[in-house]
Amino acid sequence: MTGRPRPFLLGLTGSIGMGKSTTAEMFRAEGVPVWDADAAVHRIYGAGGSGAVALSPLVPGVVTPDGGVDRAALRAAIGEDPALLGRVEGLIHPLVAEDRAAFLAAAEAGLVVCDIPLLFETGADAWLDAVLVVTAPPEVQRARVMARPDMTEQDFARYLARQTPDAEKRARADHVIDTSLGIEHARGQVRSLVARLNGSRNGGNDA
Repeated sequence: MTGRPRPFLLGLTGSIGMGKSTTAEMFRAEGVPVWDADAAVHRIYGAGGSGAVALSPLVPGVVTPDGGVDRAALRAAIGEDPALLGRVEGLIHPLVAEDRAAFLAAAEAGLVVCDIPLLFETGADAWLDAVLVVTAPPEVQRARVMARPDMTEQDFARYLARQTPDAEKRARADHVIDTSLGIEHARGQVRSLVARLNGSRNGGNDA
């Protein structure tokens, strides 16, 4: 162990179509390490990942020949037995936490962004130092989402049903960026926030 201080953990979240992934890339462009919860799940479910070992006793037939998790088969199993979801999450969430801990241990930075789609829904705000929510007006969100290939109104409604409403996210956030105001505006907001948080950690007077 190096004994260096723990980095400031900024959670990044936003409902579907709000521009979260684009904003995460802006932080990376500023040199801020970004831990991606979705990417962690893909690693865990991928060939040779720890997810197959964890889930094979619980969901027979879910492991693919290459040693990964057949996510379609897993979704089908949960569809047949909704109570299974809680048991799957009970196995996978600790593996995601291990992935995050390894990332943080390797990140030599004073500020780290944790990109978590279901941040409030999973209670991640309890261990984060601050939360940034990206937002956009409902009509902009809908236009972005419905422009995606194969997206249907039913799919959009299903996504929204799983997610904390945007208004509640904004009310609970420490920082908010409206991505409908343009890429350069969002980039400027990201740069300002990075400077402010780094300045605060380094004893600056930024408020």
